[in-house]
Amino acid sequence: MTTCARSIGSWASAPAGSFATVCTTDYAVCVIRGWTRSQQDRRMAFVRTADGAEIYYKDWGSGRPVVLSHGWPLNSDSWEAQQLFLASNGYRAIAHDRRGHGRSTQTWDGNEMDTYADDLAAVVEALDLREITLVGFSTGGGEVARYVGRHGTSRVAQVVLVSAVPPFMTRTPDNPGGLPIDVFDGIRAGSLADRSQQYHDLADGPFFGNNRPGADVSAGIREAFWRQGLQAGHRNAYECIAAFSGTDFRADLDAIDVPALVIHGDDDQVVPFAVGGQASAARIKNARLTVYPGAPHGITDTHKEQLGSDLLAFLKEYDA
Repeated sequence: MTTCARSIGSWASAPAGSFATVCTTDYAVCVIRGWTRSQQDRRMAFVRTADGAEIYYKDWGSGRPVVLSHGWPLNSDSWEAQQLFLASNGYRAIAHDRRGHGRSTQTWDGNEMDTYADDLAAVVEALDLREITLVGFSTGGGEVARYVGRHGTSRVAQVVLVSAVPPFMTRTPDNPGGLPIDVFDGIRAGSLADRSQQYHDLADGPFFGNNRPGADVSAGIREAFWRQGLQAGHRNAYECIAAFSGTDFRADLDAIDVPALVIHGDDDQVVPFAVGGQASAARIKNARLTVYPGAPHGITDTHKEQLGSDLLAFLKEYDA
């Protein structure tokens, strides 16, 4: 239970395991005693999975639900522009932190797509969401696809893939258009050597296209990427590289039987357009492909107004 103390010094008397709120005349300053939360606070912001992991989520607005799955190595904060926009336009916008990322439990195991999809299902079922539009960015697009493959579309109205990793990023004999495994081995090596610098390098370079002539991505956007990356557990982020690069989502895409929108920039240096959006749109039955000319991977920030507008228009098609 939240306790309100009326003087600055009295917060220490609050029960252990609770939020202690210190109240002054005009505002309240929240002081957290310890790192535990009350059971009421946990119910408000976390869903506990079958293996005991706690998945943090943000639930904004009201209306038909839109569930947003984030990319690597980020968390739900990366969706804040779209979440605020959609919640302000009549939708219930929900974004969660993947296990091992952000504020969710840094589990030792379960850092693979089947578990990510089951965690998403746990959030959906705990909140009893129906007629959902599932939106996945980058790795989150794989999570959304695998959710459909494992849990079907009985609760799903629409699917949106944004700069997403499906169908299959790694080159194999039956996937000659994929990227060489050396690319992902290099990402793994960078993560082990100095992941903090790796996140700086990604944000300053290919993720937002800031290495292109004339690009001017703000320091704030780039630093937010770095900050979110370091909130992820080291093992969780490391193992997620295999999850997003080495998982074959082709059968999952074949299972999508609801309206689908695929959005991808044609200058994506992280998930190349031909490997990601173009191939996914060709595989999903009756999918619509929207291409952002010259756009990089991180269009949730660099093209947030256009992306918000396109998402809202697609949502309204179902609600018409």
